[in-house]
Amino acid sequence: MEERVALLDVLAQAPAVDHHCHGIVKDEVSAQSFQKLATESDLPQGPGGDVFDSPVGVAIRAECAPLLDLPRHVDAESYLSRRAELGQREVTRRLLAAANISTYLVDTGFCADEITSPDELAAVSGTQGFEIARLESLAERLAAEGVGAQGFYDAFRAELESALRTAVGVKSIIAYRHGFDFDPARPTEAEIRSAAGAWLSSPERRLSDPVLLRALLWAAVDAGKPIQMHVGFGDSDIVLHRCDPTHMTEFLRATVTTGTPIMLLHNYPFVREAGYLAHVYPHVYLDTGLAAGFSGASATSIVRESLEIAPFTKVLFSTDAYGLPELYLVGALRHRLALARVFGEWLEADAIGEADARRYLRLLMGGNAQRAYGLTPHQSAATSA
Repeated sequence: MEERVALLDVLAQAPAVDHHCHGIVKDEVSAQSFQKLATESDLPQGPGGDVFDSPVGVAIRAECAPLLDLPRHVDAESYLSRRAELGQREVTRRLLAAANISTYLVDTGFCADEITSPDELAAVSGTQGFEIARLESLAERLAAEGVGAQGFYDAFRAELESALRTAVGVKSIIAYRHGFDFDPARPTEAEIRSAAGAWLSSPERRLSDPVLLRALLWAAVDAGKPIQMHVGFGDSDIVLHRCDPTHMTEFLRATVTTGTPIMLLHNYPFVREAGYLAHVYPHVYLDTGLAAGFSGASATSIVRESLEIAPFTKVLFSTDAYGLPELYLVGALRHRLALARVFGEWLEADAIGEADARRYLRLLMGGNAQRAYGLTPHQSAATSA
């Protein structure tokens, strides 16, 4: 027990890099909106579908309630009432301070007008924020601007180059739009023009053509910045079995000599598969992001799986929090508790040395992300106090 307490101190002091997240809703959040934001499902749940009766809902009532001057395990109605009384700005201030995250890498490709930007998130939390540019959103913006099929790919590469002057990486949602069972080969210019022509001449502006999705990926590989790829657990858009990252083994083989980092996000229920890929391929990294946060008290088993095979220098921390500051707090807290429990057990069994345990924990919470994304280390509130 003493080992775990000591490790929690290490984790609290280590600058944490949330290498994949989204912004926070700027406006006040109604009870109905809270219910929608605290789940990955975008479908009506019917009777008995209260989000507070899920693992993440129980965790919110346990961990966030005391920070809002409420008892642990408070009922949902009291929690939402107090939340509304304090207001979104104050709730955000309190919960982000407690999350103790020093750096946010923010995916700006989804509902960017409704949530805080990287700079706004950094300002409200007193930390630093960087952009992650979403490939499909860049392409869809070009389509909306009327780019033609002939010049589409050149225009996209120019748009990507411009975005990466400030963004520290990109994200692909090919798992949502197609699945990982895609042709790994780099598409030819003729294939790209043909696919672009079909897409741009249709009324559909949501990019799902597999040739174009591959083309965006290969442009990102050429750009050399980290490529985040959603894996597994997500909303009803995905077909889960097609989101197994081992389906893109040939793509990973084809890109291994480029040195472009491939960041596998969330990975539930494919954590072991992702760990294998990170073990074998030098440019592959993983996290348990969204899954660890949404699993509440069960997060330890998911985080433990991520540490079974993958090198400790290839595992990162993220929350994938969107909209609610509660998701940052719960994601960060549950991740720290899980790491402390796993490494504490190893220490008690003399399976690892204390110096190694402390070093790896700092890498897992932020050091690995700082290296992979080329970030400048940033002091957390805990280390600067």
